[in-house]
Formats: sequence, C-alpha cells, structure tokens
Amino acid sequence: MNKRTCTLATALVTALALGATGCSDGKKSGSPTERKNPAVANNGTAIGGTPQKGGTLHVLSNQDFTHLDPARNWVMPDMDFGTRLIYRTLLTYKAEPGAKGGELTTDLAEDLGVSSNGAKTWTFKLKPGLKYEDGTPITAQDVKYNVERSFSPDLPGGPDYAARYLVGAEGYQGPAKGKHLDSVKTPDDRTIVFELRVPFAEFPYAVTLPTFSPVPKARDKGPQYDNRPFSSGPYKVETYARDKQLVLVRNSHWSPATDTVRKAYPDRIVVTMGLKGGQIDDRIIASGGTDASAVSWAAMRPESASKVLTKPDVKARLLAESQNCTEMVQMHTGRAPFDNPKVRQAVNHALDREAVMTAAGGPAVTDPATAYMPALLSGGKQADTLKIPLSGDVEKAKQLLKEAGKPGGFSTSVTVSANDKAVGEAIQQSLGRAGIKVTIETVDPGAFYDTIGDTKNRTDIVYSGWCPDFPSGSTFLPFLFDGRYIKEKGNSGNHSLFRDDATMKRMDEIAAMTDAAQANKAWQELDAKILTEAPAAPALVRRKPLLVGTNIAGAYGHTGFSGQIDYATIGLKDPSKSTR
Repeated sequence: MNKRTCTLATALVTALALGATGCSDGKKSGSPTERKNPAVANNGTAIGGTPQKGGTLHVLSNQDFTHLDPARNWVMPDMDFGTRLIYRTLLTYKAEPGAKGGELTTDLAEDLGVSSNGAKTWTFKLKPGLKYEDGTPITAQDVKYNVERSFSPDLPGGPDYAARYLVGAEGYQGPAKGKHLDSVKTPDDRTIVFELRVPFAEFPYAVTLPTFSPVPKARDKGPQYDNRPFSSGPYKVETYARDKQLVLVRNSHWSPATDTVRKAYPDRIVVTMGLKGGQIDDRIIASGGTDASAVSWAAMRPESASKVLTKPDVKARLLAESQNCTEMVQMHTGRAPFDNPKVRQAVNHALDREAVMTAAGGPAVTDPATAYMPALLSGGKQADTLKIPLSGDVEKAKQLLKEAGKPGGFSTSVTVSANDKAVGEAIQQSLGRAGIKVTIETVDPGAFYDTIGDTKNRTDIVYSGWCPDFPSGSTFLPFLFDGRYIKEKGNSGNHSLFRDDATMKRMDEIAAMTDAAQANKAWQELDAKILTEAPAAPALVRRKPLLVGTNIAGAYGHTGFSGQIDYATIGLKDPSKSTR
C-alpha cells in the first residue's frame, strides 16, 4: 500500500479496536474467520423491540431506486423495498432475523407450490380475497401478464428466470402485440401453472422475485409503470418525484388476514433522496427531530466508522449483516486486450484486495473474496484455489503481461458507482503497479446498472457484484458467466461478457442434477475452473452496515435480501415522535 492508504487502514483498525491487522507487505493476511469483527453484534436480532402501529418512517437515501417496476426490479435493496411494501409475490421469505429469514413462506399463493412431470411443471393456487389498491381482485392472469411483460425489449434489466426456464421463451418479445406464453397457463382466476423446459426443483425460490408479482393489464404504462407501480401490498404510492422523494401511504384494501409476513406498522413511509452519505450518517447518529425515526438506505460511509463503533449507544443502532454478494473487477472478454486470458490473469494477480477492502470501509464491514461464489454457497467458507496474496503479486502480474505481449502494460478504463469512487482509486493504484494505467469513470448509483448494462458503449472494466437470489449455485455462476443470456441493453450479471461452450455445457449438466449435495460440489468445482480463465477478479464480500435512529424498532438486516433492512417488520417505538 502507499502511505495514504496505509494510514487510513491503520486509523480504521485503531478506531474499530480490531487489533493488529496492520498494512500488508505482500504477505497474506489472516483469513476472514480469524478476524474479530465488532460491527456484527446485532446480527441475528432485531433492534428496538416490537414497534407500535402508526407514525412516519423516514428513509434517508443518497440515490433514487434503479427500478420499482416489478418486471425490471433486480437490485437487492430495491427488491426488498418493492416486495415488502408495494407488491406481493407468489412466495416470499419469512420476516425473521438470522438464518430463519432465508426460509420460504407463502405470499399470494396458498402453499409452496406443487411439482409434477419431474419438477418441470409447477402449479400455484392463489389465496382467496386478494385485492389491489382500488379494491379489484388480484388474479392468476395478472401474475402471468407480468411474467410476459418481463420479456418486453422496452423493459430491460429485470430477473430473467422466466427467460431461462419457461418452455417457448426463446425469441418471445412480450405481450404487446397480443402474443402470449403457452407455457404459463391460468385454468381459472386463482390457479397458475408454469411449464419448464428442464427440471428445476428450486423453482419455488424463483417465484419470490418481483417478476412473479401481479400487474393488471389495464394499469400497465410500459416504461412509465416504473414511476407508479400499482399496489398489491400494504402500501401504495402517494407521490414519487424521481431523484427527490417517494411517499408511501397505507393501501386500505390490503388485508393482513391474507398476509402473515408484512406487519405494516408505520402509517407513512417517506424516502428522501439525493443526500450525501456522510450527511445521512451524521443525521442518524445525532437522531434529532424526525431523524430519530429514520433509517439509512445506503451503507455507512467508511469515515463514519470511528463515530459509531467507539460509542456503545450508537454502535447499538448499527446493523451489519453479511450481504453474501461477491464484488469483482469484471473485464470485457470480447475486447482486446481482455480477450487474452493471460491479461485477465494479470489483473487478478495485480489487484490489491486489501486496498480495495480499506476503500470499501475496512475489515469491520468487508471480507476478502477468494472465489466467485460467496461462503453461503461454499459450505460456510470461500474456496481459495489460486492462493494469490491479498495485496496481490505484482511480479507475477508483470510476467503474465509479458507473456501476453504487453510487457509495458496498457491503458484502460473502469466504471464504478459514485459510491465506490474510493474503490475505483484502489483498483487504479493496484493495477498501476503492474503497468496497467486505469482511468476511472463514476456513474450516479441510480443509473449505474443501466450504464454498465449497455454492452456496446460501456468501458472495458466494470466494478460490480452479484448476490445469490437464493442459497444455490444455480443463482450465481450461470448469471455471471452464461454467455447465452447476454443482452445488448439491460445486460445483467455477465458484465465480463464471458462466452465459453464447455462452461455453458457444464452449467446445463449441473442444473439437471437432482442430488443437491452433488450439484453443490459441482458448482464449487466449476467456480474454480472459471477462475482459471479469469473473466473477473474477485475482490471482496461486504457486510451491510446500516444505521437506524433512536426511535426505530423491529430493525434487522435480512439474509434473504443481502443484509438490507427488512421493511416488512420495521416501525417506531413512539409514533408520535416521528413528525416532530
């Protein structure tokens, strides 16, 4: 590390009382399991006790939502917010802290689904009495319609499980011209049947995603639906000024008798956008006025750590659940020089993960990534097959560049979210040690995924991550490295644009396995194999450090939503304090 980074790391370590982590001299640091992490004391429990009904919950955010249209919503925090507050899905996750939160439960459907035809056909029956915000009934046809509209070219960016698994999905362009998917059947208003092209025993997990929410055709406004999704959940949109403020109020036609998950404690939820990260932290730390009834949307800023973790009363209001998302440096494998595996391997060896971790908040809120799949999918601990020191191996990187015909290095550019500018600088500095000159392009967080999803106009490198939609390798490696689902616009996951026939064939073979243990082992082996091709360099796995105000109750980071606050159960200790 250079002096500036080393000083910051040491200051953080001192403030966080982590002991002698120190600065790397090129030797491998202690493993994540050896590090004492003081920011996780509240994991597995809810802060503030049981909420009281009423009042206004304030959410302080540095950004707008990427998408609230359920056909396009595929960013974990946005999915949490949308599916817990505005719209319901066929199934969902239990509203509980800790491991229990990863368990499935019913939502719109009466049970967890009935499989037939060797897990290639799945049938769900909707509960009776389900209603939209205007009192009209929610039907199976509305769920089918939203699944179909998720294929529309003008609605890119959403979950693509339907495209991957439904019979007849290839080439389908949505329902705009009156064409429908025969593989989604609705024999009556309360029954929906999905016919899959391959067995998929985990399909019930897939229907927790927003794609499997209802949208009434009469309310669909195409891309404009993003601004005013029609509510099937406990809250409806009162006002939404993009990049400024979203106000939710109660949906009087939502019935808790049909919903065992959402508690809907607050009367109103106000999301204020466009705030600076440090400003959000300072306001919630102070908890003055309505800020006592506020929660942060974005992760706590690294510079706020010393203000939080050294003060027991403030630290008690910090959540830091693991996101189980691997962040990585993804290289465009279809463009020179990154079409050469040796160049990509050089980036893997040059990357200083300790510097990246420090830039992302330090060891209290990050763990190093040594593989693509997170520990959640790897038996509780990430594999480390390459054995690259955390600070990198610069000499090996230079050797690989020489073998690739780039002995003097080369120039390239990386896109990072504006929130990750410091991470971009750490990437720039670490690759620069091997002669790779990196220009940083920052993008507003609300536009980040649309920007890097434009495969023709994006930079050579992007810094992004991937979170499993549920605890299976089938939700991870195929979405990152299956070249058959790359899109020109709205591309998600596979930002390395990696296309390898042998890899895709093996993915299909593993997906067809019916023995879960056998499949899990095979995914881990495939992870190690892809890592040798180096389409991306794994960097870190973050925790989600989120601050809550002194008047907040029922707050916990939900494991099923990558550590984001579970909006199904959050509320206030004293609702009367939320408006003054």
